[in-house]
Amino acid sequence: MADEPLDAAAAAAEAETPATAAAAAAASPALLLRPRRVAFEHGLLPIPKLVFPEGTLTQTLAQTKERLIAAAGGDGDASAAPRVGAAALAEALQIPRELAALVLGTLAAVLPAEEEAEDADLRDVLLFLYIQSYKRLVPRAHKDSPAVTDVWPSTSAFDGYLSALSPIQLVRSNSRRFMPSQADEEAHQLSYLQKHMVNILSLLADSVDGEGDESMVLTAETFEHLGFLFQFSEGTPLSQVATFFANSDPDMPAAPVPAAQVHDWILQNIAASLENTAEKLTAKENSQQSASDPDVTMAEAVTNSRIHSSSPTGTAVPNNQGHYRNTTFLEGFSKTSVVKQASDIKGHSIKVLNCHDSVIYILAPVKYATVYGCSDTTIVLGAVGKVVKVEHCERVQIIAASKRICIANCRECIFYLGVNHQPLIVGDNHKLQVAPFNTYYPQLGEHLVQVGVDSNINKWDQPFVLGVVDPHDSLSHPAGVSDVQAESATCLDPDLFTNFLIPSWFEAQGPTKYNPFTLPEVYWASQRKKHVSLEDIQKNIRELELDDTRKKELASALHAQFKDWLYASGNIRQLYCLQGE
Repeated sequence: MADEPLDAAAAAAEAETPATAAAAAAASPALLLRPRRVAFEHGLLPIPKLVFPEGTLTQTLAQTKERLIAAAGGDGDASAAPRVGAAALAEALQIPRELAALVLGTLAAVLPAEEEAEDADLRDVLLFLYIQSYKRLVPRAHKDSPAVTDVWPSTSAFDGYLSALSPIQLVRSNSRRFMPSQADEEAHQLSYLQKHMVNILSLLADSVDGEGDESMVLTAETFEHLGFLFQFSEGTPLSQVATFFANSDPDMPAAPVPAAQVHDWILQNIAASLENTAEKLTAKENSQQSASDPDVTMAEAVTNSRIHSSSPTGTAVPNNQGHYRNTTFLEGFSKTSVVKQASDIKGHSIKVLNCHDSVIYILAPVKYATVYGCSDTTIVLGAVGKVVKVEHCERVQIIAASKRICIANCRECIFYLGVNHQPLIVGDNHKLQVAPFNTYYPQLGEHLVQVGVDSNINKWDQPFVLGVVDPHDSLSHPAGVSDVQAESATCLDPDLFTNFLIPSWFEAQGPTKYNPFTLPEVYWASQRKKHVSLEDIQKNIRELELDDTRKKELASALHAQFKDWLYASGNIRQLYCLQGE
């Protein structure tokens, strides 16, 4: 069966769990542990020097911890929670200062806190560095399915599993059913935390007088930092859920507890959550539901989306939109136009997956946005307060206003950006172009303020490029060794730059009347030149002395040229949207 919303899933698990006190507590709605997916989806950097061998991981990070404490002027005790800046991190890890700044910026983007800072708490830094050893989940195998490489030669620009298929081939192939579901990935992340939790806690714990397990303790404040890795329900502090810290007097901090006690409590909750997930996956397999259905709870499609389709009458248009806990999904749309406004968004994240030859409008403020496996599609992302990630896409146009953007394994894509930080380009990319932000809608300014994007800062033309190999990929990469430099992006020719008009289907009112990001002079000059040329053409046509027959011939010629341009530029779908107003 499809995955249920968080509360419903937890309630179902509670009913199915044996009626012991500990098991019932672990399976109750407040205590069904979930990995914090943002940390794994947006917090992994393909920097080999951050990925340590598993056998030496804990020892290496313990030494890094000591160096960072010393750099902060500490005495070797982490209880003072020193702040770590780029200079200290660069020295401790022996990496360039700009990479250290990238690490801290990425960490800030995936922390639960709303405000971002240039430095970070030592405990958050240690957790961030630890999960850099995480390997992503590989696709599920099938005994009756040939290997992908037996079907499609591995000649694409894409890495790993997707190296065999372009995005649209992936959507249409039977291999799509073997891609990990949201539940699969969560279980994989929980299993990773389960395996490494003892080492993670040893890095965070303070040493006190005592023997054995009693010599390492965690304070309530340190325990809260584990919220970087997992959570129970939105907005519930971990210390309020744990019995050893719950309901403590705020005027009198709770006493530290042994790290071993915290470890046992976390493992019990992870085991309960994994058991719940396994039961649901088994029920799903037994129900023999079509594997092509999205692994999300389906929302009311007509109510929550406005769709303008150019598909022929009688053609079925996919309507795979829904939500999975705190994420809204748009999946599998082809040859159609979809708009999502703030009232349509469930949670703080949106994912656009496997869409083809469509126009997707996300006219809403969100924290995180993911675009994955799309082709020949235009996607407008109105205001993203944390990170946009675009991965495994080809021939897409992304129009995004965001604090950050990460582009991975894409080809022949154009990015119209309003970004406060340098665009991060990783993996195996080909023929990417970047350009300044080029659109607006009535509420855009309000949405930018709401998520904290500054329209006075735009670093669209300053890409930060990392190597092609992703050490978090569980599969081999065809591009070669880790020191190969990835291909950067070129700036779009100003003569090819155009403003993008968002249709106002609902006659929405708002204060934003123009693009809030300032155009660079060379692009502004190109726009003025085009405007003057258009006025000259209109004037010349008006001054022509033609009979009715010649006027019709001229109009037909202009229409034909315009139609050819629409198809050649990929703007034909946008014209359908405008006609729907």
